Amino acid sequence: MITPQFRRLSLVLGLISAIGLLCACASSEKLLGSSSSPEPTVNIPPRIIGYFTSWGVAARGYPVARVPADKLTHINYAFSAISPLGKCALGDPTADTQRFYSIRDSVDKQADIKDGPHGTFNQLLKLKQKYPHIKVLISLGGWTGSSLFSDVAQTEESRQKFVQSCIELYLQKHAGVFDGVDVDWEYPVSGGARDGKPEDKHNYTLLLEEFRKQLDAQGQADGVQYLLTIAAPAGPQIIANFELDQIDQYLDWINLMTYDFHGGWDTTTNFLSALYKSSDDPSSPAVRDAFNVDAVVQAYRKAGIPAHKLVVGIPFYARGWQGVPEENNGLYQPASGPAQSNLEPGVFTYSQLVKGYLPTYSRFMHPEAGVPWLYNPETGVMITYEDPESVGLKAEYVKENSLGGVMLWELSQDGGELLNALYNSLYP
Repeated sequence: MITPQFRRLSLVLGLISAIGLLCACASSEKLLGSSSSPEPTVNIPPRIIGYFTSWGVAARGYPVARVPADKLTHINYAFSAISPLGKCALGDPTADTQRFYSIRDSVDKQADIKDGPHGTFNQLLKLKQKYPHIKVLISLGGWTGSSLFSDVAQTEESRQKFVQSCIELYLQKHAGVFDGVDVDWEYPVSGGARDGKPEDKHNYTLLLEEFRKQLDAQGQADGVQYLLTIAAPAGPQIIANFELDQIDQYLDWINLMTYDFHGGWDTTTNFLSALYKSSDDPSSPAVRDAFNVDAVVQAYRKAGIPAHKLVVGIPFYARGWQGVPEENNGLYQPASGPAQSNLEPGVFTYSQLVKGYLPTYSRFMHPEAGVPWLYNPETGVMITYEDPESVGLKAEYVKENSLGGVMLWELSQDGGELLNALYNSLYP
């Protein structure tokens, strides 16, 4: 059955593709040395990009069949790995290509057969057949998978070899599954799980240039336009390690990781993903002014990134603290550490909050930050999170500022309530 949402998103994707072609032509003219002119206003329908994790199938019982594709425009599949040989490699071979899907968990309600294709890749292909508007990108790296980026970006030879291996693995061997590449290097130079080298800053630009060149060549051979995007940082010190004035020409859009501004590593409670700064935030001025969505967007805009290429990241998870006193209902208060959780210390999914916390915790909404928090004086636990009201405010922000859309980390963490609120706000 073709739903109204499917029809609307089919029209949206058609407009996005057309605008993308126009923007590509404009970028080509810029590279050829045309005279400078003010940035044109591009009224692009907002994208809704959801990350789908390979581990979500086994860990949370969230197969591709549960993805609400009628409310998405793109899916980022997390993650591809980098092998010690400097090549793209499957991040989780069992989940990616080996898992047998039953009738119950299969997108088309057809069980996998012994000699046929298996795994999440095959399910994504089935999802695209059911919802032709959906585009899927393979996301490379991530927080725990970025340690070898510095090496593969080091020389022209290593860049060419790495990019070619990604093309061969994801666009040739698994042809039809993926429509592009999302580079999630966390982070060049420093700030990630492993520090890189000073030369990463320029090598990152050269790596994106190599991806753009080889993706365009493969796209010309296949008669399609492959996408290239990145997951980009929110902290000013890490943003400084990116040549923003140079990378824009190679990218279709930039996914801003506008979350994790605060969490269990802090000794004082604060917001995970505030929309705006708060006048009562006791943080240092540098932190208070920079750690909010609006500040990050403005930083990228000042660096010359067009508004329609900026995608705001929204967390479908929450962070919490324990040992929090009652003053100010737990906000901006000292904490003894991350709250206990069965995921990782201080981390909850939105689905967990709905079932186990919202019924017994008090909800508060900050009028300036534009996000809510939960607090229970009996447990001394404070939780910062997103809810339908706050994601609606962020959707309005995206529309008011003509931004490129929203990116969600990640789909299995929401029972549908947050995505529904986002979709209804972006496409009323």
